[in-house]
Amino acid sequence: MADSLRDQLLKSGIVKQVQSERVREPRRPSSNGGKAAGKAANSSPSQTSRRSASSQQDIDLARAYAMRAQTEARERKRIEQEAAEQARLRRERKQKLQQLLEGKALNKPDAEHPRNFEYAGKIRRIRVDSAQLAALNAGDLGVVQQGGRYLLVSREIAEQVRSIDSRQLALLVDPDAPAAGDDGVPDDLVW
Repeated sequence: MADSLRDQLLKSGIVKQVQSERVREPRRPSSNGGKAAGKAANSSPSQTSRRSASSQQDIDLARAYAMRAQTEARERKRIEQEAAEQARLRRERKQKLQQLLEGKALNKPDAEHPRNFEYAGKIRRIRVDSAQLAALNAGDLGVVQQGGRYLLVSREIAEQVRSIDSRQLALLVDPDAPAAGDDGVPDDLVW
């Protein structure tokens, strides 16, 4: 058991001793002082070229990963900047709408007539009085969505809301458009 693994392999004949007594020379420190340089000096030229080729591949792979990470970081930063810009524009539009609509709503708390309309794919309702209902259907008044509420406003205000953010205009009847079902043919003649 006192024999080293090397001695045991030599005795069994599995491994032939190339040099029976190899004199170890003390290693001289290389100019760069690295272990890789010392190993490369003691290895054969083919091992050195293989090692340098694999290290070159490792360097290329590392460089490719670094470039990819930089590209992804730039893309993330660009997307974040665009999102921040969109959020800033939304805030500005919301503030303009709030300033425009302040004190201009014509809603009455005691209005008795419901006026239904479609907005954002759903049927919505606003309560108006009889004079407002006639003006709303004639296109003199409009409905604007702001802060989760539907505000009744004059046509001029509704047009200004449309110019700021058309998605907030819930209802504005075009007075020049034909009425629904108005195709110029009397109802009694329709088959």
